[in-house]
Amino acid sequence: MKKRLNQSIAAAYLGEHSSIFLFVSILFMMGVIFGAVIVNSMSFTQKEDLFYYLSQFFGQIAIGKTEGSRDIFVQSLLHNSKFIGLMWVLGISIIGLPVILVLLFIKGMVVGFTVGFLVSQMGWDGFVFAFVSIFPQNVFIIPVFIMMAAVSVVFSLKMIRRQFFKKYGQPVLPLFGRYFLFLAAAILLLSAASAIEAYLSPGFMKSVAEGFK
Repeated sequence: MKKRLNQSIAAAYLGEHSSIFLFVSILFMMGVIFGAVIVNSMSFTQKEDLFYYLSQFFGQIAIGKTEGSRDIFVQSLLHNSKFIGLMWVLGISIIGLPVILVLLFIKGMVVGFTVGFLVSQMGWDGFVFAFVSIFPQNVFIIPVFIMMAAVSVVFSLKMIRRQFFKKYGQPVLPLFGRYFLFLAAAILLLSAASAIEAYLSPGFMKSVAEGFK
């Protein structure tokens, strides 16, 4: 019964704010497209320099000369948690609402640039490497970032209404409690993503990198 109630509450929340969720999803995709476009605007020299460092990275992966899985897990979790934590704080600050959208756009741009550069320089091999190195963990990371951005925007808008429209009388404490719980759930999902990045992706990347020799 409790599970059904939670599901109905989540469905009602998504339905009420569907336009915001759609907007942030489109914004993320625009970031991905913009990142891919940037690759095409780079000069030949810039691409060659960047590809040189990428080739060095492939060589290190092929011989297993990478950081330990535990270190990768900690670094990944800290990096992603700081990113969504910043979004969360910006949602509380009210004036940080535009910055939340900028951060999400930048995240999409990084993903688009990475995949676009690999495909541009290596063709099908680059696509395969991007798939095994980026896709597995981002199955969790991208939805978490989009959801966090949307929830932060919703929370910020509610705080703005409460601040400037006194008739908006929904209690703050329950709102803040749900907002905090969402952050905790997001960090748990990011932990799963970091585990994939640390313990599964390196093996896939090594197999692909060895094929580049």
